[in-house]
Amino acid sequence: MLTTVLGSYRRHRFAWLFLSLLLTIGGRPALKAFVSNFNPLELLLAVNLVAAIASAAHERWIRVLLFLGIAFVIARGIRTVLGVEVLLPISQVLWIAASLLATATTARYALRTGVVDAEHIFAALDAYLLTGLIFAVCYWLLDQTWPASFGVASASDLTLARAIYFSFVTIATLGYGDVVPASEAAQGLAILEAVGGQMYFTVLVARLVSLYAKQLDE
Repeated sequence: MLTTVLGSYRRHRFAWLFLSLLLTIGGRPALKAFVSNFNPLELLLAVNLVAAIASAAHERWIRVLLFLGIAFVIARGIRTVLGVEVLLPISQVLWIAASLLATATTARYALRTGVVDAEHIFAALDAYLLTGLIFAVCYWLLDQTWPASFGVASASDLTLARAIYFSFVTIATLGYGDVVPASEAAQGLAILEAVGGQMYFTVLVARLVSLYAKQLDE
């Protein structure tokens, strides 16, 4: 039974990662409504990291990913139990580093040569959503480190939920204007995310169309 479940997960690992990412982005309000006085975002981000690491289980740098993931869990656990607040930014940096490596692995799988199947599509979507979450945590960390990076001189002004909202508004180039990067560092990150998101989609579509056309020719 366990072997069957693990085999099914390996075949659809990017689909499961996609579901966990969607839950993080869109399911937080529902989870918060069901469990009062509990913010599930940080827990969901940890779940995303575990799913992203699991999806890269066969890659050569899995040991580095595991080391970063375990270090993140330890840092966040010590901070929660002992209240050592200095470990919060350290754990955020560890999450960002591990997620960047996992995103590169996921994008590499999506763009590699082979049959274009559902897992390729899910991997491509996963890389896009992971990028949005990575930038969100970067914005959150930036505002905690340098208050007023987003307009108001308060370290708690940009919450994690607000940072995720701003990140996906930016990567989708919607530009509502209700959250505005004020510092040069925040503006630079926003520009990098907006331009990078559009470039990724351009390269992705071109690559997948090329692979699909080659698949039809064969």
